[in-house]
Amino acid sequence: MTLAPDQSNKTRAVQAVARAVELAEAGESNIEVVAVGDLDLEGLKGTDLRPLLDRMIVAKHADLGLDALLTAGVLDRLLPEVQAMVGFGDGEWRHKDVWKHTKQVVTQAVPRLNIRWAALFHDIGKVRTRSFGDNGEVHFFGHEVVGARMFDKLEKRQRFFSSEETLRDSIRFLVLNHLRAGQYDSHWTDSAVRRFHKEIGENLDDLLCLSRADITTKRAIKKKKGIAKINELATRIRDLAELDARIPPLPKGVGNELMTHFKLPPSRLLGDIKRALEAACEAGEIKANQESGYYVQFVAEHPQRFGLK
Repeated sequence: MTLAPDQSNKTRAVQAVARAVELAEAGESNIEVVAVGDLDLEGLKGTDLRPLLDRMIVAKHADLGLDALLTAGVLDRLLPEVQAMVGFGDGEWRHKDVWKHTKQVVTQAVPRLNIRWAALFHDIGKVRTRSFGDNGEVHFFGHEVVGARMFDKLEKRQRFFSSEETLRDSIRFLVLNHLRAGQYDSHWTDSAVRRFHKEIGENLDDLLCLSRADITTKRAIKKKKGIAKINELATRIRDLAELDARIPPLPKGVGNELMTHFKLPPSRLLGDIKRALEAACEAGEIKANQESGYYVQFVAEHPQRFGLK
């Protein structure tokens, strides 16, 4: 199909994106992609294309849609930050091809708008942060911070998400923090896991989904280990949250009551007594959530059991 010479830039751009949507949803590579040529997008609002771009980004074959935008020449005009990743990296010795990696992350990600858009933008900062160590190793120090700033400038220019602040903020948060779950290891203390959970907050599930999708290694064992690590973090967060949500079996102030009654200083013995009382509550031997005097009396009736004479 050839576009009429008098068709507007807006119509040409919309048709090019519509072609990309067809490819992404149908998964067929035989749909003709028409290059838009010298397309000036001035005056075309990002919101004009968002409905189509949203359909493309959450489609099963979003990678084909992205390639269609690249072929048509729309990607460079709409998202030059994304276009810059094309061909960046040798794909083998130094580091993976960032464009191919990005497309794989997008298609592997859960098809929710914020996660898929974040997957598209998560590595845009790599182009500006690549450096080489003395041994030739490639580094992208701070690319997540640079990427978040690039997203801010992109959004200021195109205003794709200007009417949906929650979506925009979620995408930015995921770009900025996309490395953090992958930094987890089993040696993290419970306090460190709790701190991570608190800092990530309501974005936790989305971030873990993106982190799993970001594992694109071709080595099955390495990929399995990477996903297992993310799942372990998720399990620890859930277990600690359930533990923290439990109502303490002993009332506040029971420690002071025990110290006063038995003339005890703050000590390890006091802690042992409280832990023994908690264990008795869990075993059903005594009731939980009673007044302090109830527990003081129980200790007084069984002094040897609690290390008291």
